[in-house]
Amino acid sequence: MTAALPPAVLRSVLTALMLAILLGALDQTIVAVSLPAISAQFNDVGLLAWVISGYMVAMTVAVPIYGKLGDLYGRRRMILTGTALFTLASIGCALAQNMEQLVLARVVQGIGAGGMVSVSQAIIGDFVPPRERGRYQGYFSSMYALASVAGPVLGGWLTAYLSWRWVFWINLPLGLCAWWVIRRALSGLSVKRRQARVDVLGAVLLTLGLGSLLLGITLVGQGQAWTATPVVVLFACASLGLAAFVAHERRCAEPLLPLELFGNRVAVLCWCVIFFASFQSISLTMLMPLRLQSITGAGADSAALHLLPLAMGLPIGAFSGGRLTTLTGRYKPQILAGALLMPLAIIGMALTEPQSIGWSALFMLLTGIAGGLQFPTSLVGTQSAVGIEDIGVATSTTNLFRSLGGAMGVACMSSLLLALLHDGGLAGVGNPLLGSLQGGHGDPAGQAHLMQAFTDLLLASAGVAVLGLVAALALPDRQLRGH
Repeated sequence: MTAALPPAVLRSVLTALMLAILLGALDQTIVAVSLPAISAQFNDVGLLAWVISGYMVAMTVAVPIYGKLGDLYGRRRMILTGTALFTLASIGCALAQNMEQLVLARVVQGIGAGGMVSVSQAIIGDFVPPRERGRYQGYFSSMYALASVAGPVLGGWLTAYLSWRWVFWINLPLGLCAWWVIRRALSGLSVKRRQARVDVLGAVLLTLGLGSLLLGITLVGQGQAWTATPVVVLFACASLGLAAFVAHERRCAEPLLPLELFGNRVAVLCWCVIFFASFQSISLTMLMPLRLQSITGAGADSAALHLLPLAMGLPIGAFSGGRLTTLTGRYKPQILAGALLMPLAIIGMALTEPQSIGWSALFMLLTGIAGGLQFPTSLVGTQSAVGIEDIGVATSTTNLFRSLGGAMGVACMSSLLLALLHDGGLAGVGNPLLGSLQGGHGDPAGQAHLMQAFTDLLLASAGVAVLGLVAALALPDRQLRGH
């Protein structure tokens, strides 16, 4: 690791990186409220979900590739490349004349965002001792929370008073500002780079495998059956692509993703923890507003406010976990506390009626705190367990498991919800990912079945959260280096 940075320089670097993460995270939430306006203008519903999914899939696939390229050619170059690509693709989104052009531009935008998010967190691993990283990763987690709250509000305002295109145009000044701040803040920082060949074939195979996997998961989350032909074909391509990727990486002199990392017990367990924490956090942001709207008839604005306690809990947990990690020099107690709190809070939500706003808000807050305790500390645990030459790829792999957890959570919980509603004779709930409800269930029997379906779904979610607790219990309790 390089020498410690002067406080003023470190603050400048931190500001630049937080701006990059905020910009990348904001585009996951700001676009959702604009989907009806986009659909109305292009008169195309078939590709509408891919405006969100295309961005997420591309960002997830790009994350490990940026991590390796950052290790080889320097993180400053990679984060500037990602920011520039994100900004240029935003112009393409704003100028799109049909849904196909918009989805393509969103995919390119997601590729840029993958560099902004993953490389930012790896840079902190370069210049901050392991014991201090929890505090700074807590700052980054607060950017995700801010994006989850500000995104829908800002997107709704821009769409209502200007146009849905301004949801993308706003990225132009923000992206240029972020690029300039990052370039200025990171100039002069000496980061060692290794000269090596880029594993192009590995990147292609990983893109094929992960891309097919995430596309299949996304189709399931949008209502298609696990046995549907497109889903089966995509999962088969994913299996073949990932198997070929593993076989290639074993023989590659400079692998894109060193398989030795998967022999590191601490890193693997941290990835399991963050996978299940993301599984819960992301799926609940879809389930809870849908539950409130379908059972109580609340509007979209009330449903968005219903997520506010969850968004508030994430930075509270992240800051608390980061501070405790710095004070104690240990990360396991914070991870374990969050992993234990998560299933208990979800059980509380399952047993609470949606009309009980106070209790629902409390359990949502506790769920957010549980996730916040796990996200930054799991990343710190991973970074501390690998060598400095692998910090970038280890960080990007952590972000990869975080994205995979969220995608799996949405897909599994959506498909389970549709199955429960079908078994209960309720076929009126439309695509959960778009949050649209079709048909009414105003009769008492229908309301009872609907309430029971969501209760069973949340109890199943709590059962999945127990797997994260098992991984947290298995984590070694090690002392972190640094002051």
